[in-house]
Amino acid sequence: MKADPTASVAGVAEAEEARIVARADTHLIRSLLVGIFIFMAVYALYFARAFFMPVILAFLLALTLTPIVRLLRKRGIPEVISATLLVLLSLCLFASAGYLLSGPVIDLINNTSSIGQRLTERLAHLRPPLERIMEVTHQIEGLTETSQEPGIQKVAVAQSGFLSSAASNILSAGTSLTIIFVLSLFLLASGTMFYEKIIQSFASLTEKKRALRVVYDVEQEISHYLLTVTIINIGLGTVIGLGLWALGMPNPFVWGATAALLNFLPYVGAMITLIVVTIIALISFDTISYALLAPAFLILCDVVEGQFVTPMVVGRRLEINAVAIFIAIAFWSWLWGFVGALMAVPLLVVIKVFCDHFDGLSPVGNFLAAQHTITLEDEEGPAPANAKG
Repeated sequence: MKADPTASVAGVAEAEEARIVARADTHLIRSLLVGIFIFMAVYALYFARAFFMPVILAFLLALTLTPIVRLLRKRGIPEVISATLLVLLSLCLFASAGYLLSGPVIDLINNTSSIGQRLTERLAHLRPPLERIMEVTHQIEGLTETSQEPGIQKVAVAQSGFLSSAASNILSAGTSLTIIFVLSLFLLASGTMFYEKIIQSFASLTEKKRALRVVYDVEQEISHYLLTVTIINIGLGTVIGLGLWALGMPNPFVWGATAALLNFLPYVGAMITLIVVTIIALISFDTISYALLAPAFLILCDVVEGQFVTPMVVGRRLEINAVAIFIAIAFWSWLWGFVGALMAVPLLVVIKVFCDHFDGLSPVGNFLAAQHTITLEDEEGPAPANAKG
């Protein structure tokens, strides 16, 4: 008796269909688990931000100072000594900057009302067109209010500023700073302990080598990026402070320090600094034409830094696309406020470098990367000699 070939083909088809369904179910379950994990991670980061924020800042500070510690170790200085000196130096610089800038910043806050009044007087010639616009706006609002049903009220949403939220708890800020500097000291002084622990987690020699290579590459690229960008921002703030001092701006080094700090927020930070400096220049100088020299100088510095210095020093490989940057800044500022916004781009670079070293995560790294022009060589190898277009 011969076997029915139709039945065997049907059996093979059913088995293949069952495998496809099982593979789809496995993929769906994995996607659901990843989504649940991401949701729980965001939930934990939001409600435990008092713990996670200083810890992540300590890791970023340790990564920033790691190249210096490695360089000093090659010169014969142990990690414990170099780490202690660098952390103490960072703490002294932070405390000195806070002390020197606290006076001018407090004066600016106290003089906010007078600054607004003087700015209104300086821009008085712009008042007539603005008043017409406001009249039209009020008329539209009146029409809208009359068309609304009774009982429906408009709710004004008050946005709490970064400054009030940051200054709400002095003790918590001091505790966070202590955690940041002490933990970064331990991380820098530990040397290669974490690499030894990672090697011990794998069984085969091949896996040990691959894990060590990935960890070293990620650490070197991130630490190089953070240290380089920090030095560039400090240089940018110094140049801006000196330039504004030469122009006669009040508190020029406050604006230089502000520019250096906010430059960790691409696009957004430069825009905020430009707006604030423009306002202060308009109320500080006699003529508007001379007052516009300060923001013009600021734009020139930002263009030189963003288009020439940073791409030349850091390189194009670690560039992040603008959409991902804005999403990251919005997300981390919602999650952790102003400090989260400052950490957004460094954390984005950490994620991109990590994803670039794993094949399964390479699509995420490719999405975060800046625009890359795909050529025929990238897709199919060298193009034929007679290829056109």
